[in-house]
Amino acid sequence: MPIASGRLNTPTFASLCSGVVLLAAIGGSGGCAIPIGAEKVSPRQSFREETRTALGSPELSNETREVLGRFGLHRQYTRAPEETLLALHQRALLDDRRDLLSALAELNYAQAEQSARSPRPWVPRQARDYYLSAAIYAHLYLVSASREKPPSPFDPRFRMACEVYNRGLAEGLSPAGETNPVVVLEAGARTLPVGPISLDVQPSPDLPVRADEIEQLLAADRFRVRGLTVRNREPGLGAPLIAITPNTDVPDLERRIPLTLFLRVHGDTKEWSEGRLQGVLELHSGFDGPTVDVDGRTVPLQTDTTAPLAHLLTDRFVWRVGRMQFFSSQQRVPNGIHPVLPYRPGRIPVVFVHGTFSSPVWWAEMWNTLAADPVLARRCQFWNYVYNTGNPLTLSAAAFRESLRAAVQDLDPEGRDPIVREMVVVGHSQGGLLAKLAVVDPGDALWRSVTSRALDAFELTEAQRAGVARNFFFEPVPYVRRVVFVATPHRGSYRASAFARRLAARFMRLPGELAELIQGLGDDREHVQFPPGVRNRVPTSLDSMAPDNPLLLALADLTPVPGVKAHSIIAVRGTGDPESGSDGVVSFQSARVDFAESELVIRSGHSVQGTPEAIEEVRRVLLEQVAQVFGPEGTRAAPPAAEK
Repeated sequence: MPIASGRLNTPTFASLCSGVVLLAAIGGSGGCAIPIGAEKVSPRQSFREETRTALGSPELSNETREVLGRFGLHRQYTRAPEETLLALHQRALLDDRRDLLSALAELNYAQAEQSARSPRPWVPRQARDYYLSAAIYAHLYLVSASREKPPSPFDPRFRMACEVYNRGLAEGLSPAGETNPVVVLEAGARTLPVGPISLDVQPSPDLPVRADEIEQLLAADRFRVRGLTVRNREPGLGAPLIAITPNTDVPDLERRIPLTLFLRVHGDTKEWSEGRLQGVLELHSGFDGPTVDVDGRTVPLQTDTTAPLAHLLTDRFVWRVGRMQFFSSQQRVPNGIHPVLPYRPGRIPVVFVHGTFSSPVWWAEMWNTLAADPVLARRCQFWNYVYNTGNPLTLSAAAFRESLRAAVQDLDPEGRDPIVREMVVVGHSQGGLLAKLAVVDPGDALWRSVTSRALDAFELTEAQRAGVARNFFFEPVPYVRRVVFVATPHRGSYRASAFARRLAARFMRLPGELAELIQGLGDDREHVQFPPGVRNRVPTSLDSMAPDNPLLLALADLTPVPGVKAHSIIAVRGTGDPESGSDGVVSFQSARVDFAESELVIRSGHSVQGTPEAIEEVRRVLLEQVAQVFGPEGTRAAPPAAEK
């Protein structure tokens, strides 16, 4: 703009004024809102508007709205959404821009959601068809080679398409009108709004269970997990499922296994319209970050290992196991090792041993959280030991040692997996005593704590003599490298009073073999120093943990054999001096041991194993073991290139 003598050039300024008047005339009166502009909004509102999709709201994403606007379909979509979807599909047959497919994926998902809420009885069938159509469009958008360049993973449409695929696939295979999140895999033709698709079902050979054993499949994304801090979900493509199968070991409790469903689509939009679209429903294991190959590209599968666990813990039976197996000699859940996941060679076994009146459910928070650690998930496998917690301590410890040996022999009979022999045992309360009795060499110390007579001086049958040896004379388990004691009563629990022990004994049923062994001592019983109050009855686990039990005090003086490292977690309630405190069941002085490599005091009650501090301490110990077994490189979060 020319400037003369510091003033605006008059003719030019007049021209501008005329232009403003003209714009005002075109736009209407000065009182009307300006049609184009920018308004200031809060960061939260800005993010909400930029990330909205049909997955979480009744509104479409900005990207899909752009596609509708490109073809002038906004009004038509509002009046007749089904006809608009068909019209946009016809556009996609001639236009190879990839964003048409992402728009069709979201629009079909939105139509499915709308149909599912419709009161018309025939609409649910249409809903599942639109869900499956959405998954197909999303698949074509993500991996189709017949379009322009592949989408960037930073593109919001890419992330939306992944979720539309995963959720649309599960919902599209749910029976019409089904309110439960059931997924049914059926081979055959499915008639969809724009054309049929022929489906085949192919279970992957990596399944941890036979396909014919699966009783029901549930969509994991339809469940909200509560009570667990971490939900272990690996991102990728595929619908995470909960597979329910029979449990031959525990008939009262069905198994829940994580699986992932992947739909592989063969064809494009043109073949779909011509009725030649092919699809394969592939069922994969949900363990160990599975992948699939799609046109030479490695695609990770989405997994969810926490939802099956939480679904299992919804069953009231699992919460009653501890009580049932304390008062009864019967095993509603067989005593022994119960792996959280199927055995995987080359991983360190971490064995959790629960305490008295308890069960493995009380470890759920810990091992579910530890499984989310990328190093531990790759280097460790988690096992639970189940036992009748009312049995005498030495009897349970003997069964524990035998179970560890049997597990290694069954899983690796030829000795090809040295890592399975690098165990870490984590024991809570009485479980910590079982852990210690797996790593000490007692000699005759335990036997001398109850009698001054030699074993040969007793008149026993061979079976009775073997029973005594099993409980008092044994060798440590050579596979255990570390033990973690959690709130363990090494010198007894003050809660195990004489009154409590007598009361519990009135309701408990202990193994007959133990009663026979005690009775077999006959007149020789006067030479055995039984815990006070049990000379005329079979001792229980509470008797074993009495502070004045001579056998327990003898065990407290024993230390783990060379090569085994011990760590201690002690719980203390309140804010006072921890050395004079307790966790409400076990005193600090009873829980403390001099031989521990490390000791952590946590302000907590007796059930300390689910606290973040205890979980982090166990994680630290396990990472030490990983570094010891695999070297410093073994603690890397990413797998070595050779393992990819």
